[in-house]
Amino acid sequence: MYSACTTFAGMKRRMTIISSCLVALAVTAMPGIDTHALGDTLSLSEVTVTAIKQSADLRTQATALTVINNQEAERNRAVSVKTASDLVPNLFIPDYGSRMTSTVYVRGIGTRIDQPAVGLTIDNVPVMTKENYDLDLMDVARFEMMRGPQNTLYGRNTMGGVMNIYTLSPLNYQGTRALLEGANHGTWRVGASHYALLNDNLGLSLSAQYGSTKGEFTNRHNGKRCDWERQFGTRMKIEWHNHSDWYVANVASLSVGRQGGYPYEWVETGEIAYNDTCFYRRTSFTDGLTVRKSFDALVLSSITSYQYIDDNMTLDQDFTVHDYFTLTQARREHAVTQDFIARSHNKAEGYNWLTGVSGFYRRYRMDAPVDFYDYGIAQLIEKHANDALPEYPVAWDTRTFLLGSHFTSPNWGAAFYHESTYSWGQWTLHAGVRLDYEHARLNYRSVTHTGYSILKGNTGEVFAHEAIDIDDSGTLNKDFFDILPNVSLTWHPWAGKNHTVFFAFSRGSKAGGFNTQMFSDVLQQRLMKMMGIGMQYDVDKMVGYKPEKAWNYELGGHFECWGERVQSDLGVFFMDCRDRQLTIFPPGTTTGRMMTNAGKTHSWGAEFAMAVNPAELTHFNISYGFTHATFKDYNDGKVDHSGKRVPYAPMHTLFAEASQGLKIGGDPDKLLTLAANVRATGDIYWDEANTLHQPFYALLGASITWKQKHYSLQLWGNNLTDTQYKTFYFVSIQHHFLQRGHGRSLGATLRFNF
Repeated sequence: MYSACTTFAGMKRRMTIISSCLVALAVTAMPGIDTHALGDTLSLSEVTVTAIKQSADLRTQATALTVINNQEAERNRAVSVKTASDLVPNLFIPDYGSRMTSTVYVRGIGTRIDQPAVGLTIDNVPVMTKENYDLDLMDVARFEMMRGPQNTLYGRNTMGGVMNIYTLSPLNYQGTRALLEGANHGTWRVGASHYALLNDNLGLSLSAQYGSTKGEFTNRHNGKRCDWERQFGTRMKIEWHNHSDWYVANVASLSVGRQGGYPYEWVETGEIAYNDTCFYRRTSFTDGLTVRKSFDALVLSSITSYQYIDDNMTLDQDFTVHDYFTLTQARREHAVTQDFIARSHNKAEGYNWLTGVSGFYRRYRMDAPVDFYDYGIAQLIEKHANDALPEYPVAWDTRTFLLGSHFTSPNWGAAFYHESTYSWGQWTLHAGVRLDYEHARLNYRSVTHTGYSILKGNTGEVFAHEAIDIDDSGTLNKDFFDILPNVSLTWHPWAGKNHTVFFAFSRGSKAGGFNTQMFSDVLQQRLMKMMGIGMQYDVDKMVGYKPEKAWNYELGGHFECWGERVQSDLGVFFMDCRDRQLTIFPPGTTTGRMMTNAGKTHSWGAEFAMAVNPAELTHFNISYGFTHATFKDYNDGKVDHSGKRVPYAPMHTLFAEASQGLKIGGDPDKLLTLAANVRATGDIYWDEANTLHQPFYALLGASITWKQKHYSLQLWGNNLTDTQYKTFYFVSIQHHFLQRGHGRSLGATLRFNF
């Protein structure tokens, strides 16, 4: 059960898991021991070339940071932001619904729909829509997660942080790589990539992968797996670097996905059972061009991208065996982004600066019809009307009708930003500001043509007939302007040691917008109002919401010792959030969900991470995040939720891993690696009243890898104890639904490297 309060036994169990991992991985730093290369990793020096906006050595910066290199990513099968998120403290990306629902929570910040709270860049190109966040990538060289507002440099929707992904460079690595992976539930994946130098300065890489799964969860209504999936992706990267003045890179990628998804369990029955089709399909294309030119006094850079997505989400939106209604949301979006950056050459002491201007334009067209069926007409419309006036019952003309919604939305924005840094001795003072303007526009048309008859009591005689012809259209506009400053002070104690202590405060913002999913509800309520029942929604109030804003205060540090064999990070933070964007269900027996601005929230917490390499092939790693996020001022018109926990944001996140490599016969090209990890999350409250929650849970994983010079075979398992947990909760027409987490998974991955 998902009770409203945590029992003492649950609390004791949670603290035992956390303390046991901390004790097991605690290490005392020992000076005076020589260092050497710790295992074989792919070269990551391309990051120093392509990291346009920040220093190559992020551990000297005033930011909470997690970096996952290629070796860690492959060991933990982190091929996307969703699979990599478990390794990052206070970052939670639940796996539910479909790849469209890429919900991101960090430090208590995040929402289920519309604008993300965390930004994403892939090879410097910003991903404009969160529906494109959940992509599987081959040959990831490096994941970076910077927590806390990053709006000054990265702009919109980075209030909670930014995730930067860099893929392998053909200038740094040449050869052919391939993989073949299989697992239970009919899951398999194949991929290949080739990296080549066309001349001394020009490199080309091509990669492609395909994956499929039969699914894990069964729809009891038809006996079929509902979460089947097929994914294809390909990428081409061209890089040119003359090793002095110029660097040019172009990355083009295509992704095609088809899946069932949405294994939602009706709480009342404890089963996944619905009668209408559910699927999500997506085709996306991105092309990003990065150009950098070095001069004697400064470096100029340009990042240009074109992005396209064509997706379709079709749902049995009531998720029951009854014929209520279905929703289709089909969209095509084009987006163009441009960023110009000028920065001084990085000097160890003295004054450094960075200045940039950026802009974007995006336009989407969406059709979002809701089809009402017999049972939905009877229960949601006729029943309410007949209960209100039983002497004159109504009967609908047809047992199906359509609520049509059509949208076009051209949005654009522009920004100017600047950062100045002054370093003297062991101190660095940093200050920056961003001036950001965004215009959002929504052209809408809502249509329905139907009708009903009014009867005389139970005689069946028609008293009157009412035709319903609604064809509404209009345009909504919103303009947003914001000033986003940040200031930090960094101290590098003990000259010659790699230690950084910092204090930072910054202001973050998440864009406002429109609730397109609410138009079918607006249309439904207007229809019922014409019948003399229900309420009529105000379009401006129901479909528009304001930006979310927050001040973040942070004290932290990055530390290294034992010849860099021990790296640790520690920090505490406080976020004061205003106009909090919250996903709610509007009043009445409605079909949709909406974003609203829910007063104020406070988030405070701490983060800890440590990586220890006591020997060449021995590795320990732990990361832990604690967040206490509560409403300070939120009244939904019925209940005052002040003091309650913010829903969907976990209080604890934990990842701990240990691995040991063994050279067989002393041959470094024959290596056996044993690894085990634990991933833990909770508590997660599902509603604003905190009546339901998912308790703290832990998932055990392990792997054994046999590696030779040109290939490796990894046998792995996830959730080995088959722990039962939930990843999502929602309400539809007053029915409660949960999604189960993935159970035990066993598989093998074969990699080739020539």
